[in-house]
Amino acid sequence: MSQTQVLARKWRPKNFAELAGQEHVVRALSNALTQNRLHHAYLFTGTRGVGKTTVARILAKALNCDGGVTATPCGSCSACVQIDAGHFVDLVELDAASNTQVDNMRELLENALYAPTAARYKIYIIDEVHMLSKSAFNAMLKTLEEPPAHVKFVLATTDPQKIPVTVLSRCLQFSLKQIPMSQIVEHLEKVLAEEKIVSDRASLGLIARAAQGSMRDALSVLDQAIAFGQGQVEEFAVREMLGIIDQRYLYDFLDALSRNDGTKILSLADEMVANCFSFDTALQDLAVLLHRITIAQTVPQAIAEDLPEYDRLFALAKVFMPEDVQLFYQIALHGRDDLSLAPDEYAGFTMTLMRMLTFIPEDLSMTVALQPNLQQKPVKNKPQVQQEPKISESESHGSSHHKPSEFASNDWPTLVGQLKLSGMTKMLAQHSEAKILSADRIELFVPEIHKHLLERKYQEKIKSALDKYYGHTVSLSFSIGNLTGMTPVVLQQKQDEARQADAIAAIEKDPIVQELVESFDAKLDVSSIKPIKNNQGDSNER
Repeated sequence: MSQTQVLARKWRPKNFAELAGQEHVVRALSNALTQNRLHHAYLFTGTRGVGKTTVARILAKALNCDGGVTATPCGSCSACVQIDAGHFVDLVELDAASNTQVDNMRELLENALYAPTAARYKIYIIDEVHMLSKSAFNAMLKTLEEPPAHVKFVLATTDPQKIPVTVLSRCLQFSLKQIPMSQIVEHLEKVLAEEKIVSDRASLGLIARAAQGSMRDALSVLDQAIAFGQGQVEEFAVREMLGIIDQRYLYDFLDALSRNDGTKILSLADEMVANCFSFDTALQDLAVLLHRITIAQTVPQAIAEDLPEYDRLFALAKVFMPEDVQLFYQIALHGRDDLSLAPDEYAGFTMTLMRMLTFIPEDLSMTVALQPNLQQKPVKNKPQVQQEPKISESESHGSSHHKPSEFASNDWPTLVGQLKLSGMTKMLAQHSEAKILSADRIELFVPEIHKHLLERKYQEKIKSALDKYYGHTVSLSFSIGNLTGMTPVVLQQKQDEARQADAIAAIEKDPIVQELVESFDAKLDVSSIKPIKNNQGDSNER
């Protein structure tokens, strides 16, 4: 009964007019059917749930409708009704995933030689055709080369690269695309209106996003949402069902990141734990948001003005520099990949955010007015003023102009600090080690593990910063390898570890602390000891 049918089957398109999101395929097939320019073999490719077998069944009706070959099958004749019900004797559907062997194909091809029982054409729909064995493909090839006039093959696959070229060349190929979110939402609204089920557009947007371009998946998730919401489809219930975090958390994370507020970031992560949100989903959604920020920075007109978070999105687009957003996006992707390797998901998630915090430029401008309607590419942060390093009397003697001092090869970390780099450019510099370092020539080594940072644009930005620093063109080259392994990042880590050890030692030696330990059997929580710097840069403990 229709009342018990799942929505994906109940609302399966019955004709080309009902097929959503595949207009290019519908137009080509309709023209071919109208002009009676028929091919003996069709191949439909595309990801799951985009309508490959649905198009194949509509094509079968178009070829065998009692009214003749047509682009608009009637849907009411015996052929159309039986095809819709799956009982048409001259329509054979084969799942290649479970019928891979050559014997199955030979049996099918032998039956293809016989004329159709009651139809105009005998139709063979082979789903996931790429799963056939090599011998099965070879058996099919001969029939495709010399097909009987009464036979039409309709092949469907999610992986056309695995189909032999000899088979591909004998098929008329159509690529079905993923269905845009907006079209999925519109279709779900029509379905719910017909089903007389209350919903809101925000919840349907979440379902469409979860479907990832598959209308079938969207209808399946909608079925689940109706059951979960006891007959209603509401945003809060859909978020809970899908484990989707409230988008406000993501914006709050980036707000805190722009303020260099690690305490707020951890507080938000703790709230996520309390609400049982998925950290994997959070990183996925954070990457989506960062992608959207990049679009707002580069092609602002592409962002729909009815987006609920439109104002906050463009506010963030003006706060962050484009290269920093690119870096955060990469960190989010890598953080999600590494989540299963972390001690626990909370640690993996917060470590990812702390990594972003590490690469926030020190002088991130927060004075830009946050305007909701950005009509041009956001202005980058104010240009940084390069301070001249201190020059000793011996270095400046005999010269009327101050020039940047020479650095020894082990002083590359000091020079990196003078250059005021940011984003991926800063990351490349911090993971490099100087073999030769002079005012005219610099040769850097980058460890194998970080060779992915060696993009030309980042190298050029470092060179530009060096040219500006020295006041003339500097020869800069990069190589993959190690010298001592003492990159700026490694040296900073060692310095931090040394300061931490000194701070712990100082606390342990403190007479008051020793007295508390001896008198009350107290234990020192060393994880709570953090070294700090005073105005002179000396390390103290707290």
